[in-house]
Amino acid sequence: MSLTHPHELVERALELSRADGCVVIADEESTANLRWAGNGLTTNGVTRGRRLTVVSTAAGATGTASGVVAQEAVTLDEVERLVRAAEAAARAAGPAEDAQPLIEGRAADPRFTEAPETTDIGVFADFAPALGEAFARARAGGELLYGFARHERTTSYLGSSTGLRLRHDQPTGSVELNAKTADLSGSAWAGAATRDFTDVDVTALHTDLTRRLGWGRKRIDLPAGRYETLLPPSAVADLMVYLSWSSGARDAAEGRSVFSRPGGGTRIGERLSQLPLTLRSDPAEPGLQAAPFVLAHSSGENESVFDNGFPLAATDWLREGRLANLLSTRHSAALAGLPLTPPVDNLVLETAAPGAPTLDEMVARTERGLLLTCLWYIREVDPATLLLTGLTRDGVYLVEHGEVVGAVNNFRFNESPVDLLGRITEVGRTERCLPREWGDWFTRAAMPPVRVRDFHMSSVSQAS
Repeated sequence: MSLTHPHELVERALELSRADGCVVIADEESTANLRWAGNGLTTNGVTRGRRLTVVSTAAGATGTASGVVAQEAVTLDEVERLVRAAEAAARAAGPAEDAQPLIEGRAADPRFTEAPETTDIGVFADFAPALGEAFARARAGGELLYGFARHERTTSYLGSSTGLRLRHDQPTGSVELNAKTADLSGSAWAGAATRDFTDVDVTALHTDLTRRLGWGRKRIDLPAGRYETLLPPSAVADLMVYLSWSSGARDAAEGRSVFSRPGGGTRIGERLSQLPLTLRSDPAEPGLQAAPFVLAHSSGENESVFDNGFPLAATDWLREGRLANLLSTRHSAALAGLPLTPPVDNLVLETAAPGAPTLDEMVARTERGLLLTCLWYIREVDPATLLLTGLTRDGVYLVEHGEVVGAVNNFRFNESPVDLLGRITEVGRTERCLPREWGDWFTRAAMPPVRVRDFHMSSVSQAS
């Protein structure tokens, strides 16, 4: 596999194609990881992988069909078999609903023929010694540290029969650190997303965990109910990511989502928050850079293989409190009568109001409320309202008169992130964060802490 450059697989597939149209994506991936438990490293390793996706199109009297075939660890000798399989799949399929002319080629990426970028265990050169120092502090303080760190580099090569030759290099890193008391009765979690691990402050993460374990020495039982609640950036990210995933233009236009306007149409232009909140994506966002063109390995509600290579731009989804755009393909944008706004692989929530506070400053001016750590096991209950349910995890704390007074029991919550936008009364400082629930699929997020009135803790949870 390593003897053939990924771009050669793309060119070979396009050369062999007999389809009316063809798009080929080669993804070259390398990962490095560390795992630890009980204040000691347990495993580490490096992996490499390659995946080739071939999209063939077949024009017919009633429309254009598409066939998609993908395989891991493809060699040059196996390319023809994949191409023929994709062509056969296209011939066997009916006309594709999302069929559009393939995106026309433009100037080729000058790096298209260069070798892929890779990662290795050296990415942890500064992180690992800092982690070792944290282990020593944890042992001295009677704590146990668990967790993992992962770094991945994926280089994607996209070529098409219409002349596209595009490349994108995507570094993705994350660390999750869990601190427990010696008797395992107390637990606190912290996470961080990163591009290269040079900006991960292990000492700061551990210090925060130690503080929260201290808060947990006093236990307070509280009943279910509605509470003023402070959500940290990670919890906000999990809710906003799900909101984004659920914001398809077609579903909204056809009356199937929370973004549908009663009587027909969408809620674009409607005010969802009284505060000047903006939810946006930008492939060039510093620290959160993402693919600047569509990379679709399959067609779905909000992506289309026919849109591969379409250039992505900065997009506001919520602009100063009003719904501004919904996710769309060329096909769904035409159906909904809306601008074409494909998904971008990052998400930023911020406020236009000056002087946004830190989470600690928000705690200091809380008379009585709950402070969450993160959300877990989030599931959709009702798409019409985007009602979600889930559990709190790794620390819920009671704040009284500006101070954290103890840890309370976990809860099951029932909340809609759209409804929640209308009940946010204070927005903090936006910072890069790691979604806890969706971190395996979405890491490029920057969110503020928020204060929400009447957050619905629907029942007490026995989870610990």
